[in-house]
Amino acid sequence: MSLDSHSYTSADPRMNRIPLPLDATDAHQEDELGQWQTYEVFQQRNRGEQHVHVGSLHGPNPEMALILAKEQFGRREKCANLWVVRTSDVFATSYEDADMFQHSFDKTYRESDGYRVKDTIEQFTKDLDRRLAKEAQASTDTVSAVAASASAPEAAAKVSEWKAIPLPDLGQGPRKVLVKR
Repeated sequence: MSLDSHSYTSADPRMNRIPLPLDATDAHQEDELGQWQTYEVFQQRNRGEQHVHVGSLHGPNPEMALILAKEQFGRREKCANLWVVRTSDVFATSYEDADMFQHSFDKTYRESDGYRVKDTIEQFTKDLDRRLAKEAQASTDTVSAVAASASAPEAAAKVSEWKAIPLPDLGQGPRKVLVKR
């Protein structure tokens, strides 16, 4: 094995090494303080689960940061997948905007009481009940008048078995339903 080759092979068959180019220009990218970039590491323990932030590390580039993350966070615990993200690329809310996360415990939108039409519906229901009671009284008077004017006692008995209940007027004229008492 020569030292000038682009990759080193290990005598241990369990070790796989990634070939790194020796002439890479971005192999040692450093910031203005002379340090490598910081990367945030997210680990997925089992396939299908969510990725969880497990820590940070310094790396010269994303590929090397992924290798370093595998060595640091992937070898001790169970790991299915790793993500590395430049810390400078993470966009977060500020703590001054914490009010955007306040929960509204007012759940009136789930109930009919929460709508402004409640008063209108209640008024319509009262008006409808009043009209129905008024028309029911009128129809009872009409049925009684028909029963009184009938000459045969059988006709009067048949008419008194039924009660006429008026329905709301929908613009088609008055409607009534006969219901057996």
